[in-house]
Amino acid sequence: MKKIFLNKLARVFIYVLLIIFTILITGYQICESSLKLIGKQQVEINYNQEYIDEGVNFKLFSFNLNDQVEVKENINEKQLGDYKVVYLFKDIPLPIKKVRVVKVVDRIPPSITLKGDTEFKICPNRDYQENGYQALDEYDGDLTNQVEKIVKEDKIIYKVKDSSNNQAVVERKLIRIDDEAPKITLKGSKTVYINVGSSYSDLGYEIVDNCDNDIKVEIENNINTNQVGKYIVTYKAIDKAGNGTSISRNVVVYDGSKGGIIYLTFDDGPSNTGSTAKILDVLKKEGVKATFFVTTKGSDDLIRREHNEGHKVALHTSSHDYGYVYQSVDNYFNDLYAVRDRVYRLTGEYANIIRFPGGSNNTVSNRYNYGIMDVLVKEVVNRGFYYFDWNVSSGDAGSCYDSNCVYQNVINQLSKSKNNIVLMHDIKMFTADAIERIIQFGKMQGYSFQVIDESTRPVHFK
Repeated sequence: MKKIFLNKLARVFIYVLLIIFTILITGYQICESSLKLIGKQQVEINYNQEYIDEGVNFKLFSFNLNDQVEVKENINEKQLGDYKVVYLFKDIPLPIKKVRVVKVVDRIPPSITLKGDTEFKICPNRDYQENGYQALDEYDGDLTNQVEKIVKEDKIIYKVKDSSNNQAVVERKLIRIDDEAPKITLKGSKTVYINVGSSYSDLGYEIVDNCDNDIKVEIENNINTNQVGKYIVTYKAIDKAGNGTSISRNVVVYDGSKGGIIYLTFDDGPSNTGSTAKILDVLKKEGVKATFFVTTKGSDDLIRREHNEGHKVALHTSSHDYGYVYQSVDNYFNDLYAVRDRVYRLTGEYANIIRFPGGSNNTVSNRYNYGIMDVLVKEVVNRGFYYFDWNVSSGDAGSCYDSNCVYQNVINQLSKSKNNIVLMHDIKMFTADAIERIIQFGKMQGYSFQVIDESTRPVHFK
């Protein structure tokens, strides 16, 4: 009887345990199903992207237990890989756990930057010389050495992959064309002077072309060395693509046996004090033409009068400020172009006859830019100007202070064996007072008076 009772008691105990276990399992299942992830169970973020967790929703019956859930994670956004975010609820005998997998990935391809133009002109018969490129990846860093370069007739293809197999592809377009003409550079001066009856010997040239190495130059001229005049030598070249170019040299044939020419030249004007006007009155009275190297000072009407009465309006300087003019090559030409623009505005002509402030061999310029005159005397010629110094000095800018001194200085230096280029300044009234006597002396001695132009044999200081 006792044995039967014990057996029944054991069964009851087992049943009770089963009921308790069932209740626990059922409760765990209810709790476990109530803890829900917000968002996806597996998410991706890109390398170096901040991870923002969406959290969980944990409601048991009418109770919100979100703040009872413990969150554990060890995500490193700077390192590719799989990471876990673990959500734990520990307030029951058997803790509830949910897991979210966070994958840190690299989905961004590298970037390839081409140096130079992405459309590149290239000679039809030349190989492309690489201008350079750079490949960078946010995760892998510099991939330039891993770039694959594929050369085709009309393009260069650049490819590179990063460690996550993201690929970047860029192209450089090749335009195979020769549309650039050859360049001819003359050796020596652009204007050559030879005495009548002498032979002409060409000074030569240099030619370069972007695509061809064997360009032939045709030289044409109409020079008659037995006839005084101004002639042109033309150099023509055509490359294999048909691009043509030409350049010219002036050849002036002069009669060196004819001396006794006087070129009256005046610097620094015009002057509003009356000296320029008086000089113009004398020149008009005597029927003589002169050359005026003007500035941007003085009256516009005086320059118009010089031009309208047949004198040569040439260029001297705008500012006459040595410290500015000879500070740099750019300063010099800015100054020169300023006075050229004034002359053009008043006469309608771009003057190309010039005189350097202080002359072409002045030493004062060395205070501001040593050796600049060596550069300027070449550059003015390259830019189409003709510069003139002088071989007869009136002294009106230094040693003379009266008309008689100016007169004596000029007539004592005149010679029929040379072209007499006389330096005077029309801003000096005592110079204006000496002009009539100088002209009358010249006429009585058989001299002729002329203006300077491109065909005048220049006087250059050495």
